[in-house]
Amino acid sequence: MEGLGSDGAASVMKWKSDFSRKFQYYLDKSTPNTMERWLGTLAVAAIYVLRVYYVQGFYIVTYGLGIYILNLLIGFLSPSVDPELEALNTASLPTKGSDEFKPFVRRLPEFKFWYALTKAFVVAFFLTFFSVLDVPVFWPILLCYWIFLFVLTMRRQVLHMIKYKYVPFNIGKPRYGKKSSENSSRIPSD
Repeated sequence: MEGLGSDGAASVMKWKSDFSRKFQYYLDKSTPNTMERWLGTLAVAAIYVLRVYYVQGFYIVTYGLGIYILNLLIGFLSPSVDPELEALNTASLPTKGSDEFKPFVRRLPEFKFWYALTKAFVVAFFLTFFSVLDVPVFWPILLCYWIFLFVLTMRRQVLHMIKYKYVPFNIGKPRYGKKSSENSSRIPSD
């Protein structure tokens, strides 16, 4: 009898290991496909929003999801090393052209941000199937409070970006590498 129980546990462990390996394989394969990953997350988010809209409930779950997304967004927009703490250690961001260049490194990388956001929407979707979590609340108050938190948090984050002169996006930054084809293809005429 005991042999049968340990054999079943071994097969469950093997299945779990195989599933985990396959899941990690597909995660690794999806890493360079940024646009497709985000479109998939958008589809999952749309399914969640439709579920909440048609059920007309689970506003507490949605509020918790919104707070979690705000937390992820702060991590995504923040540098891995806080300039305020680094200034205390006498090492700071370069202020002159001769200072060492330090690239912007996020506290929460894009892939981990995407993965955590997608998992959050999937978990929130499954939580909408438990009626005990459908607490009756007046949702406009929760929405106003979340917008208030979002504005205050993003204001603080933008002021921090301005104070320490870092931009977490590639928009407007110069790109180096390929020469423009129009300059190299011109042949001077005599």
